[in-house]
Amino acid sequence: MGADGEMFSGEAAVYDRFVGRYGPSLARAFIDAAGLAPETRVLDVGCGTGQLTGALAGRVGAANVSAVDTSEPFVEACRRRVPDADVRVARAEALPYEDRSFDAVLSQLVVNFIPDVSQGMAEMGRVTRPGGTVAGCVWDYKGEMKMLRTFWDAATALDPDGAGPVVEGRIMPFAQPEDLETLWREAGFEDVSVVPLVAEASYNDFDDLWAPFPTGVGPAGRYAASLDADAQSALRQEFARRLGDPQGPFTLSARAWCAVGRVT
Repeated sequence: MGADGEMFSGEAAVYDRFVGRYGPSLARAFIDAAGLAPETRVLDVGCGTGQLTGALAGRVGAANVSAVDTSEPFVEACRRRVPDADVRVARAEALPYEDRSFDAVLSQLVVNFIPDVSQGMAEMGRVTRPGGTVAGCVWDYKGEMKMLRTFWDAATALDPDGAGPVVEGRIMPFAQPEDLETLWREAGFEDVSVVPLVAEASYNDFDDLWAPFPTGVGPAGRYAASLDADAQSALRQEFARRLGDPQGPFTLSARAWCAVGRVT
């Protein structure tokens, strides 16, 4: 997912080590929740480095998959990952497709980062055939997305004035299931349901988890990169402490909320 300018304009490999690490397991759960049948013509909005795009290709065939993202490095990475899919640089608010082009449109971890989310939702509905599906998922920032919630708990404990105003659980407009449901209903979709999805990521050690943060990717990375060396070190130590100071391999779970609606 790369819909927010500079936070998602860096190296694709860094993103894949960060939130992208959860992408494969999240994508599988997301596709199941969307109820996609084989041969479905589907669009991935905000495809990022192609985690969901690749999973979609495995489910419906790459020739049936299109994808867009605003980040050129991410689009290139997605094209390498799924060379037979149609992957383009484009904004969610201006999808380069004709009306009713797809049976389903999916957006994984994207709607919180679309500048004009109402227009983005309208575009997703426009390119979906009547009776088709529009589905999106977002992290449960305030609850069971353990990596990000623990990071921000550590940051606000050390720097309440600096970190508090940028905590993702506070600033993301669609962090709770009722907010996501309202967004889908206001977009005009019917038969809307919101369900939890569970994903996980494995790490070699805490350094493996921490390494992407100072690069500035995503809101958490942007905050970490803004700190001086001493403050970064203190944050790293507090983050590790709150995770139990893992010394070897470990796995973290993450919950996302998924909205599914039908186009009339």
